[in-house]
Amino acid sequence: MDGGGAYGGGKAGAPFDPIAFVQRPQVILRALCLLFAIIVFGCISSKGYITASDGKEVCLYNGDTNACNYGVGIGVLAFLGSIGFLAGEYLFEQMSSVKTRKHYVLLDLGISGLWAFLYFVGFCYLANAWGSSETPEKGYGVNNVQAAIAFCFFSIFTWGGCAWFAFQRFKQGTDAAFAPSYEADPVGGAGYTSYPDATDAAYQEPPFNQQQQQQRGMGDFQAPAY
Repeated sequence: MDGGGAYGGGKAGAPFDPIAFVQRPQVILRALCLLFAIIVFGCISSKGYITASDGKEVCLYNGDTNACNYGVGIGVLAFLGSIGFLAGEYLFEQMSSVKTRKHYVLLDLGISGLWAFLYFVGFCYLANAWGSSETPEKGYGVNNVQAAIAFCFFSIFTWGGCAWFAFQRFKQGTDAAFAPSYEADPVGGAGYTSYPDATDAAYQEPPFNQQQQQQRGMGDFQAPAY
C-alpha cells in the first residue's frame, strides 16, 4: 500500500534530503534527548559516588544507592532509545506501509510519554535525596550531581515534546483515514445526466410523424378541373 504522506511523513521512495532531515523538530528533540541522557548517566557514573573510610563506594545522593542506580538506569536506556528513534526517523520516510507507520508512531508516543514521566520521577527523587545530603568534603562531585538533577528536569520537556509530536502525527493519520475519498460537487454546479446526449426536451417525436404529415399535405392537394 502506498503510504505517501501518511502520519505526517513524506511519500515513500522520495530521495533523502539530509538538510531537511536534521531540521525536523522530531530529530532536533531526539538529539537533545540523546545529549541530556549522556550528561545524566555520565555525571552520576563519573563522580556520583565517593569512597568511604571503609573502602566502600557511597552514593552522593544521601548515601542512597538506589538513587544513583535510578539516574544511571534511565539515562542509559534513554540514550539507547534516542539512537533507536533517530534511526526510526531516518527510516520513517521509507516506510511504504501505512500500518507500519502507525505502529511506529504509537510506539514513539508510548515510550516518549513514559520516559517523560520517568524523568519527572527521577528529578523529584534525586532532588529530594540531594537536599537531604551533606556536602561532600572539598565539594567533590557537587557539580556532577547537580548537573544530573538539572538535565533530568530538562529531559522532561524534550521527551514530552517528542510525545506531543508523535500525537500530532497520529492525529494526522487518523484524520486522513476518515477523510472522504470523493470530491464534493461544486456549489451551483450542473447535475449529472443519464445520457451524454440528453437534451432538455422531455421527448423527441419519432421520425415517421413528419413523413405522415407530408403525405396528408399531398392528399389535400387537388388538381384543378378543366
